[in-house]
Amino acid sequence: MVKAKKYIFEKQFVGLPKATDLKLVEEELPPIKDGEFLTEAVYLSVDPYMRAYAPTVKLGTTFIGSQVAKVLESKNSKYPVGKYVVGEFGWRTHTIVDDTPNPRGFPSAWLIPDPEGLPLSLSLGVLGMTGNTAYFGLLEICKPQPGETVVVSGAAGAVGSIVGQIAKIKGCTVIGIAGSDEKGKWLVNDLKFDTFLNYKDKDFGQKLVQATPKGVDCYFDNVGGQLSTKILNRMNLFGRASVCGAISGYNDKDDAKADAVQFPLVFKQLKMEGFLVHRWMDRWFEGIAQNKNWIKEGKLKYRETVTEGFENMFQAFVEMLQGANTGKAVVKV
Repeated sequence: MVKAKKYIFEKQFVGLPKATDLKLVEEELPPIKDGEFLTEAVYLSVDPYMRAYAPTVKLGTTFIGSQVAKVLESKNSKYPVGKYVVGEFGWRTHTIVDDTPNPRGFPSAWLIPDPEGLPLSLSLGVLGMTGNTAYFGLLEICKPQPGETVVVSGAAGAVGSIVGQIAKIKGCTVIGIAGSDEKGKWLVNDLKFDTFLNYKDKDFGQKLVQATPKGVDCYFDNVGGQLSTKILNRMNLFGRASVCGAISGYNDKDDAKADAVQFPLVFKQLKMEGFLVHRWMDRWFEGIAQNKNWIKEGKLKYRETVTEGFENMFQAFVEMLQGANTGKAVVKV
């Protein structure tokens, strides 16, 4: 018998999640049946969407999330022993998977393509859902053109840092917005963003105007709130805004309050579109392959904030929500 550890969602989050909202328990797993396979978590992901989705998660169930896992035992020929998969198995160490699509119709797991020497953990980041969120969310919705100005909020996070680099690859001027000067140095010096703006700066509005003398053509929004309204008001006629998230209001809804966006939307005839990355599930490996090629060509860089130990999942989750991570936040089991 295999013993699995898992985090049970005990209480709905109120404000910033508390350790008592989750409970770490053990369970014994039964032998696998025909068509099933047993996995062991190697890396787990912590992401802002987990906080946003929490109100929809049933109490008493395993908390949500994806992981890189190794196949330990298999009675399914598509998932041989020793292979690595990415699966939305939640916060747990061992999982029996039956290869049935989840309720949203997406695969329960997908085999990781040859990482070609790159870390397996990247399959939770730039070579996985995070990278595809940046790739499709920017290119399919904003459709940036050479010479245009692209603004990215949450620019030092897992998605934003990739978005800005792809925009640079496409020949755009890129302004990254984040919350610390240390992150700003990384964006400009390492990732080659053209400009960094600190949203905590009391003169942010004035500096945004100075940084965008030609206005803003594309906005990739990870943050929401009044910050996003200020950026929308700087956009050019027929500008495009891709809305990925609104982390400013995940823990405190008051922080997400903002002036109406309808004025710039109407008078500047903007296109503002929200998305979920699984819209492009049929092109999933296209995004992974392209991001991998850009990494190999030296055009796309990544950074991970790695927390050691399954018992530290909650700590990694809260620190990510507070902006302590640079790049993708993962937990190594």
